[in-house]
Amino acid sequence: MKLYHCRDSRSVRPLWALEELQLDYELINMEFPPRYNHAGYLDINPLGTVPTFIDRNLVMTESAGICQYLVDKYGTSEIGLSIEHPEYGDYLNWIHRSDTTFTFPQALILRYDRYEKPERLQPQVVEDYKKWLSSRLSSVEVALETSDYLCAGKFTIADICVGYALFLAHKTENDQNFGPHTRDYLKRLMAREGFKSAMNQQADLAPIF
Repeated sequence: MKLYHCRDSRSVRPLWALEELQLDYELINMEFPPRYNHAGYLDINPLGTVPTFIDRNLVMTESAGICQYLVDKYGTSEIGLSIEHPEYGDYLNWIHRSDTTFTFPQALILRYDRYEKPERLQPQVVEDYKKWLSSRLSSVEVALETSDYLCAGKFTIADICVGYALFLAHKTENDQNFGPHTRDYLKRLMAREGFKSAMNQQADLAPIF
């Protein structure tokens, strides 16, 4: 298995999952954005996005989907839930909510607050999506009122996927409205050996935020 990764990007999700599952893989660290800074990357992934994950003849580019693939194929009983589990639907919902609802708005915030040329920055878009993000993340606070984790009373890839979205908000200072349960949850996730190992693997890359 091979993972193409940029520091603190969505590829943290599969990198963290690989470390939690203790699987053998090759990590290709790239400076961001890889479409410009990693020769030949567009030949591997024409989208130019990160991550890119390769397992034999399979190529995947969606971070949450890669996590689901890894746990279904290589470690369901450890950090996943089987289809028979009564909370399987909730588990899938958190996995997919993590990107479409929690991470995508942050991409818009970053683009129109930091990465566009000065004349294309959009303060109103940034402000609107910060409010949008805060309102959606309230669902995490509610879920954690009665449990340390999101599903089945244990750590799963749902926590990796949502945890990355919270980590991204923390790194970019969009965590002002985190509730107390959410703040404690993120600290708990970042204290895991799998997360710390993933962070160590990217330590030599330049910060992107």
